[in-house]
Amino acid sequence: MTDQPETIAERLQNAFDSLTRAERQLADSLLQNYPVSGLASITQVAKAAEVSTPTVVRMVQKLGFSGFPDFQNALRRELEAQISDPITKHDTWVESAPDAHILNRFTDAVMGNIRQTLTQIDPEQFDRACAMLAETNHSVLVVGGRITRALADYFFMHMQVARPGVTHIQSMSNAWVHYLLDIKPGDVVVIFDVRRYENSTLRLAKMAKEKGARIVLFTDQWRSPVHEFADCTFCGRIAVPSAWDSNTALMLILEAMIAEVQEHTWDLTRQRMEELEGMFDRTRFFRKFT
Repeated sequence: MTDQPETIAERLQNAFDSLTRAERQLADSLLQNYPVSGLASITQVAKAAEVSTPTVVRMVQKLGFSGFPDFQNALRRELEAQISDPITKHDTWVESAPDAHILNRFTDAVMGNIRQTLTQIDPEQFDRACAMLAETNHSVLVVGGRITRALADYFFMHMQVARPGVTHIQSMSNAWVHYLLDIKPGDVVVIFDVRRYENSTLRLAKMAKEKGARIVLFTDQWRSPVHEFADCTFCGRIAVPSAWDSNTALMLILEAMIAEVQEHTWDLTRQRMEELEGMFDRTRFFRKFT
């Protein structure tokens, strides 16, 4: 089973503790508008981070690159992967497809995605996000994109049972701006955004942040531009042998988060579950077999 190579952002995060002060300053600068921030000339990259050009050279070599041109070539490949459409993704996989059955190839890719995703999760950040979502004195708003709205809907349905004050923003509607009216400082906006990142989602994040909201972002290994405004970011590996991306790794994170939030709010959640079951019985929503 072959894992996908680490992104440069992941290399920076993994190496951060071993970097010098100037190199950390450079890493922060690169991650602010990643990956575009690293595509300027070496002089411009150094100037933006307020470090010397030798610092840039030393850091990219610490990341495993032969030099700055090699580093930029890797960034360009990542950028191409971010903006690739379904046809391009399909052709990329077909060119290197082995003879194994698609079930085995797809499963290997998904398992590799999960393993690499979990190595990048910061448990303290995960716990902090769960604690934020469990604060019933603040509202939670959930939004996804064209594809990720399925994840947003799944997360919303569970969180709505676990606690009150949860709203699903319908991002496909032009009325999403209306949801910003009632956002208060400290409210939590959960955003799902993967490659071919959506402009409306970025605008929503910026405007919610301006109103004092805290943002939890679920994204891919290349990181949505929304991460600039996020308090907590969770990156899931999504590439599989298909024209479409896989959300399995992201689903694992959000299901674990649902389980943890439920533990924080269990007394309240249990009451809500019991009340909901009573309403299901009254409406005969589900078939009874006994």
